[in-house]
Amino acid sequence: MYRSNNVAARIFSRQIATPPPGTSFHCARRFYENIVPNHTVYDVECPDHSFRKFTVDGQYLITFSRNHRDLIVYRPKWLSFSYKGDEIDMFQELPSSAQKFESFFNLIYSVSLASCNELICKDFFLYMESNRFGIFATSTAQIQDAPAVGGAVPGVPSIEKITFHLLRLEDGEILDVKVFVNDFVNLAHNTGVFLYDDLLAIVSLRYQIVHILQIRDSGHLVDVRAIGAFCREDDELFLNSSSQCVGVSERSRLLAGNVENGYHHNESNTDNSFLSGLKQRLLSFIFRRIWNEETDHRLRVQCLTKSFYFHFQDYVDLIIWKVQFLDRQHLLLKLGSVDGGVSRMADHHRAFFAVYDMETTEIVAFYQNSGDDLYLLFERFCNHFHAASRNSLCMNFISSHSNNIHAQEQLRSLKNKAASYSQFVKKMLVSLPFNCQSQSPSPYFDLSLFRYDEKLISATDRHRQSTDHPIKFILRRPPYSLRFKIKSGNIIKLLLCIHLMSSAFASTLNTNFFPFLLSLFKLSFHIILSLSADT
Repeated sequence: MYRSNNVAARIFSRQIATPPPGTSFHCARRFYENIVPNHTVYDVECPDHSFRKFTVDGQYLITFSRNHRDLIVYRPKWLSFSYKGDEIDMFQELPSSAQKFESFFNLIYSVSLASCNELICKDFFLYMESNRFGIFATSTAQIQDAPAVGGAVPGVPSIEKITFHLLRLEDGEILDVKVFVNDFVNLAHNTGVFLYDDLLAIVSLRYQIVHILQIRDSGHLVDVRAIGAFCREDDELFLNSSSQCVGVSERSRLLAGNVENGYHHNESNTDNSFLSGLKQRLLSFIFRRIWNEETDHRLRVQCLTKSFYFHFQDYVDLIIWKVQFLDRQHLLLKLGSVDGGVSRMADHHRAFFAVYDMETTEIVAFYQNSGDDLYLLFERFCNHFHAASRNSLCMNFISSHSNNIHAQEQLRSLKNKAASYSQFVKKMLVSLPFNCQSQSPSPYFDLSLFRYDEKLISATDRHRQSTDHPIKFILRRPPYSLRFKIKSGNIIKLLLCIHLMSSAFASTLNTNFFPFLLSLFKLSFHIILSLSADT
């Protein structure tokens, strides 16, 4: 069947033909091959803010003041300028107002979040799929050599106060806050926090607790459970009631035995003599898995000695680095040493992955970061690790090696170039668990539509060094031509890539023009934020 790349022919074909079942979204996304940026506005007079990102619907642009105390939110004006004629004429027809930030965005509100000695974490921002609520974080400075008291993990820094703010994005009203005192949560790029539907997981590195909260429709943060020292809601009550049944003499005998074995703890901190509930479940799973692998008793004892008892202390010393929801019931935990948990270069540290069932409080799977079993799952079912909300359709179109043949070819090329298979597996699994809301669903990052240099830009939200080479987007289908390019070097303050359409063409697309323009704005700022280290 002949397919024309002409946008008018595509619009006409859309009116008279029905796409095959299950392909309507893919057919609609092909229009982005025609709707592309064709002009760049440099040296825009913009406010001196730190730009964070758009919400997924493009309605809100999140920025912070340079002193990291105020939240400033803008809304795009969308179609601001138009022109008639060829692309060459537009440079002469653009008015001087096109050089102003206010020509493209309206200020909605400015809210002061930080108080006293707190500062806004500029790399942290989460929003619900409904875009009603946004989550921001403020914190005090880190204390690197903080003493490990109250069950804290030695070697983990401490932050005097961490505050999570739940805001209504429509008007900026602060609806609720969650405060952590003398704790440590990795806020950089949403590493220590994960949002899935209305469930929020916060990892306390210092006390090794996964706090599960629910965001109610009323705008309140409600504690659901805390996974760590205790796994069930009544574990602490059960242990306390059991300890009361132990007589004074028996308790003294137990304490004396602990002193003889080198485990001296005062009575106010006797809970430290036990492993945490989560760690006990992990050790139990590893033991039972090794036990069930062998049926012969002699071989079973040998395997336990070699694979379990020999590494017992290594398993005990593991701490939780990151957490991600796989669904509303299961968590993917990444565990490793203390040094890897607080280091920015955790890629070189040994790591493990565990799948935890919150309903049964059991570990259901355990993997090493160099093992084939987890990598094969990651290669075949990569989309499941993104854990997109069931209400978010756009997040299902993020290109990966499990849903795109071009991404598969890239993966195959990396595998062939790798020096060793083990190192390749570690490199591929280092991104797990994925940081929450770190992937852009923009159609311009769809590998089935465009080809681009992922060293310069990709769907992953992270900083990159600016280069003098332009970012080129090339069509995947005939005629395989350069569709558009964006110069990333010498970006001053702000760069807007605006596709200036004629009024007649805009009316032809009618209401469908809005999502195209939305994606253009989001693509532009994704490139800005990833290339500008000072923002």
